Amino acid sequence: MTNPITPPSPAPPAQDRPCPHQPPCPGAQEPDRLAARLVARYPDQGWSLLCNGVVLLDDGGQLLPDGRIVSPATTRPGAAI
Repeated sequence: MTNPITPPSPAPPAQDRPCPHQPPCPGAQEPDRLAARLVARYPDQGWSLLCNGVVLLDDGGQLLPDGRIVSPATTRPGAAI
């Protein structure tokens, strides 16, 4: 029996879509990737999409266009280390 539910295809890499902003947004692999402009926001679902293809989660986690996950910071200001 085959599975009738197929996962969605991954989004095309951000480098395939040139950034229309001036100055251009940083790429998804750059350390300052969160400086990219917001292109879609879904607060009811808990995520936002940046121009470079990064999905920013409300808890601070990130999903990169290549499928890698960046966990939110584990320390909070004022938390004991």
